[in-house]
Amino acid sequence: MNEGFAGFSAAELTAIALSLKVAAAATVCSLPFGVAVGWLLARTRFPGKLLVDTLMYLPLVLPPVVTGYALLLGFSAQGPIGRVLSEHFGIVFAFRWTGAALASAIMGFPLMVRAIRLSIEAVDRRLEQAAATLGANPWRVFFGVTLPLAWPGLLAGAVLCFAKALGEFGATITFVSNIAGETQTLSSAIWGLMQTPGAESGVLRLALVAVALSFAAVFASEWLVQRQRAGTQR
Repeated sequence: MNEGFAGFSAAELTAIALSLKVAAAATVCSLPFGVAVGWLLARTRFPGKLLVDTLMYLPLVLPPVVTGYALLLGFSAQGPIGRVLSEHFGIVFAFRWTGAALASAIMGFPLMVRAIRLSIEAVDRRLEQAAATLGANPWRVFFGVTLPLAWPGLLAGAVLCFAKALGEFGATITFVSNIAGETQTLSSAIWGLMQTPGAESGVLRLALVAVALSFAAVFASEWLVQRQRAGTQR
């Protein structure tokens, strides 16, 4: 096995880099939708809101394998959505790194929305009403008042989504398998090494990387939440 940087093999470094790429793509692509859904749940009332709440949190309680299987049914080359995307737009998710990003985004989305929703709910509505009274339209109120005041929660939600995406395994391996260099993320690489006799040192190295990255992400999220709470209490 070829050695890469700091004792990591080339395959291990590839898995780490791919995990960061997948998690970043999942987070960036989810964020606009997370902000929209978070605002919708925090600031509006509509029929079926409880149903939307339930569906949004469903990935957290479903077995990840079920989520991955549902994605495989819908987004595979023979699936109703996957066929349309492939034939008309050239977009393929199944057994590609983009599919890993999609699965990770779905698994991390509830955590992102929850943080954003709580952050928006913490914004003093009197400030929004004052801006509206002065003539600001709803878009200006949102971008000029709500979003700047809620930004720590938005960042916290993004960090939580990133951390969840970084460690996602069940949905990802079900949907895109464990293809080295294409879909083999940090978690699936650890799983693969655990099936390989004599690869204990590789498992330990990657596990330590996973712990370090997850700790840093959760620490950053908690710091941002506490910063927002301190700001609202002033």
